[in-house]
Amino acid sequence: MAELTYWQAIQRAHDEEMERDPMVITMGIDVGVLGGTYKATTGLYNKYGPLRVIDTPISENSYTGLGIGASFLGIKPIIEIMSVNFAWLAMDQIMNSAAKVRYMSGGQLTAPVVIRTPGGTAHQLGAQHSARMEKVFMGTPGLRVVTPSSPKQAYGLIKSAVRSPDPVFINEHELMYNIKGDVPDGEYLHPLEGSEISRAGTDITLFGYNISVLWCLNAADILARQHGINAEVVDLYALAPLDRAGIRKSVSKTHRALIVEEDEGPVGVGSEVISIINEECFYELDAAPVRVHARHVPIPFSYILEKAAIPNTDDVVEATLKLLGKS
Repeated sequence: MAELTYWQAIQRAHDEEMERDPMVITMGIDVGVLGGTYKATTGLYNKYGPLRVIDTPISENSYTGLGIGASFLGIKPIIEIMSVNFAWLAMDQIMNSAAKVRYMSGGQLTAPVVIRTPGGTAHQLGAQHSARMEKVFMGTPGLRVVTPSSPKQAYGLIKSAVRSPDPVFINEHELMYNIKGDVPDGEYLHPLEGSEISRAGTDITLFGYNISVLWCLNAADILARQHGINAEVVDLYALAPLDRAGIRKSVSKTHRALIVEEDEGPVGVGSEVISIINEECFYELDAAPVRVHARHVPIPFSYILEKAAIPNTDDVVEATLKLLGKS
């Protein structure tokens, strides 16, 4: 094992896949000479040159469409969109071209394209740079959506995504690029479907994805240490398709569920998970499932208001105690 930061794991995955397959290219704003806004493509430009590491104009719809079109012809682009907020500008290409072409062409065309982009609420970036858009992409038929919560996942998911015949949207989190974790020394491919039990437990299941997995793990430690509650933490790293069997298995074990997300609640990941629970294991429940989510407001620029709008570990602990009747 090697201890790497999140961004180093992403960079290593890029490098290995580009070295393995000359059809893999990287493209996006500042991915070349500058090595990426979050350093995730550092060194690739010098190693592979401008024909395979392509600095693009500030035109997300254009360069995303260029990459998707190239994928129809056998190129395997890794497209970096500097911020998920700017993915709105490329939505037509992602949803109407990449996600639908296999179905509309009867399998004659595929779009083996990887689209990586950071999202989430960082530090005082304002409403237009703090989007959490997972729910938008996970509702798009034909598009795989994954969101790594550790360097190991980030490394393995990118490698698997590059080798997938399907378009894969990888949603990273801006606050996670410097977290550290162990990554296998040898090649590691992470499944694009499923979920992971990050912490086993018996009293309640805490469901999270990307940064909210960290909140759930911290909350589980507090609940065990201070309240004697044994919480299970399930990492929903694959949002499309969601792991219905894994969700059902954990809830059938603990009989209680709390879904934690940084996004606003309406029409979100938590809503979909609760729908699955109600449809597939309603009679296993000892209490109604509960969501912890952001307030339904544009994210404020003010530091104090930003923190008030976004959930955290304390909110997870409080909601768990309330659900268990111990608040």
